[in-house]
Amino acid sequence: MPRLPLRASAADPSTLDVEETWSRDQLESAQLERLQATLAHAYANVPLYRRKFDDAGVHPEDLRDLQDLAKFPFTTKEDLRSTYPFGMFAVPQERVARIHASSGTTGRPTVVGYTTGDLDRWASLVARSLRASGVRAGWKVHNAYGYGLFTGGLGAHAGAEKLGCTVIPVSGGQTERQVQLIRDFEPDAILATPTYLLTILDTMAAAGIDPRSTSLKTAVLGAEPWTEGMRQELEGRMGFDACDIYGLSEVMGPGVAGECVESKDGSHIWEDHFRPEIIDPFTETVLDDGAAGELVFTSLTKEALPIIRYRTHDLTRLLPGTARPGMRRMARITGRSDDMVIVRGVNLFPTQVEELALGIPALSPHFQLELTRPEGQRMDRLTIKVEPREGVSAADATLAAEELRNLIKTHIGSTCTVAVVEQGSLVRSSGKLKRIYDLRPRT
Repeated sequence: MPRLPLRASAADPSTLDVEETWSRDQLESAQLERLQATLAHAYANVPLYRRKFDDAGVHPEDLRDLQDLAKFPFTTKEDLRSTYPFGMFAVPQERVARIHASSGTTGRPTVVGYTTGDLDRWASLVARSLRASGVRAGWKVHNAYGYGLFTGGLGAHAGAEKLGCTVIPVSGGQTERQVQLIRDFEPDAILATPTYLLTILDTMAAAGIDPRSTSLKTAVLGAEPWTEGMRQELEGRMGFDACDIYGLSEVMGPGVAGECVESKDGSHIWEDHFRPEIIDPFTETVLDDGAAGELVFTSLTKEALPIIRYRTHDLTRLLPGTARPGMRRMARITGRSDDMVIVRGVNLFPTQVEELALGIPALSPHFQLELTRPEGQRMDRLTIKVEPREGVSAADATLAAEELRNLIKTHIGSTCTVAVVEQGSLVRSSGKLKRIYDLRPRT
């Protein structure tokens, strides 16, 4: 009989970190104390922060309650790029135990460093996230996040080891080999980006392997936004749970927040180590919990690279805690303010297209957005290329494309062309998937 997704009971309090059981008052008391120490550490040891605080007319001693954080300036990716490579480090080089960096595909890479204490805390928070998502000590974990300067692979690896798991460090790519190792090594959990797990499942299907027949029990997925529709797609094909894990290298890496398997209602932020805010991305004012806006993080315990009010560009909402009542949750990321397509004045995110496409049975989750501007025209054109599901006739695929085009027009307000393309013709993920191809001429 095919396995169904787990319906786990609430977590046993005896297995939780004590901080996961704190009340909101206990948590905010610890946040205030740690925030005051972090601001003082950053001001004393990072010239950029000292200059930014002085220019804004604020001093670490001005933080007397948590709301005072709004007085302090934001940190952006450009700040890290302008201080490349090590200008944001707040400890001497001999105390930096590891360095990670972004790919730098859109400019200078952002470089982050960790003390041994930072690495231990990072591993503990990834372990907490994995445990919350259903991974257990003693399990074998297939880690398909990329290793190297990207924080995903080594961050997830250390957390799984900290939890007491046996780690299979496969990294990304070589998908046929990944499938073979899953069959041979019989892991209990898989860690990957959601789109790369989709690639693995497609490869299994092409080889005649039913994912439900494998040893896998849980998938913990992150590093890119994904929708509830994608969760249903993956869980329906696998027969087991898929939970989210959130992080970004500038703040720490994976493990800033994690989704609890018993509720699967958004990732709880580990607020004993990170103070979140939601701001209006245009006015930069702090918004109340429940309002949609841009996520901002301040680290509370980092030594090598404290980060103050870092603008993530991720768009979400802060919600009350459920499975961990003291910790607030993030609603699913709806997109990134720097990953937004503006077509004829209408804002559109790839996740919106994903949600609508996955609601049409004839269409697969494989799609990409192409932006063009025909020669001699001023208006941009959006084309959505999408693959049909196996066995769908050409006529049904055409009807599905028209349905998607109408749904995008109705629900998003954008006019586009939907082109159904041959199965397997679109690029598959080997890590983070590129959804948007901007082919407009550069001016």
